[in-house]
Amino acid sequence: MARLKNTHITIWHVNKLYKNLRLLYTGGSHRARLFRYSLIVFDALSIVYFIAVAALPETPATRALNSVLGILILLDLLARLWVSENRRRELIRIYTIADLIVIASLLIAPLFAANLTFLRVLRGLRLIHAYHLLRDLRRESLFFRLHEDAILAAVHLFVFIFVTTSLVFVLAFEEHTGVGGYIDALYFTVATLTTTGFGDITMTTAGGKLLSVFIMIFGVALFVQLARAIFQPSKIKYKCPECGLNRHDPDAIHCKHCGKSLKIETEGSTQT
Repeated sequence: MARLKNTHITIWHVNKLYKNLRLLYTGGSHRARLFRYSLIVFDALSIVYFIAVAALPETPATRALNSVLGILILLDLLARLWVSENRRRELIRIYTIADLIVIASLLIAPLFAANLTFLRVLRGLRLIHAYHLLRDLRRESLFFRLHEDAILAAVHLFVFIFVTTSLVFVLAFEEHTGVGGYIDALYFTVATLTTTGFGDITMTTAGGKLLSVFIMIFGVALFVQLARAIFQPSKIKYKCPECGLNRHDPDAIHCKHCGKSLKIETEGSTQT
């Protein structure tokens, strides 16, 4: 009887924890919004940290900090999966896969090969988590929704530059080059992306030349996309309930396609 009672108590605590976590991750309360903003800040800081230390040798202090970050990222990932309505879909999202790789490089790989450069550079995949951060900002920030195209284009370019820089650093530079080598890899990536081609740093292998072609093709496309998003008139994402058109002027009160009344959220009064 006592064992049955303890089981009921345990189930009650688990259900309560699930309910609280779900409210924090999906709720609209002030507490939930603060929690999600704190996650946004944590994600942004972890991304900056992994970029900053990508080419630095690990020390006991950074190894300990990496372990703490790995545990925090793992807890956040497990909580997201637990409260998700579709765990399978959540698990195969690209930023979830990136988080799994980063967690493995922080918590598992150092036990076997703590000083391999490519393991440290893999943590740059945390940049992909920026897309999860953007999903939260879309829900939380009207400013983001008004300038979503330009912000997304900037993030696309930013992620491309630093993930590619990490790849160039691994393929073309020795580990002992450290920060100087990483800066050279960044310099080569940006020079190739802009098709400037100074020629002071070049790829000599067939794989390196193919990587350069890849950087030029996709980098230029992303750069043009950013410029177009900045200079084109801004549109806001809001799906018309009648015809499905999902791009409108920020101050639109009627759909230009079907004339249906719209209720787009603004910083002023609610539109009708």
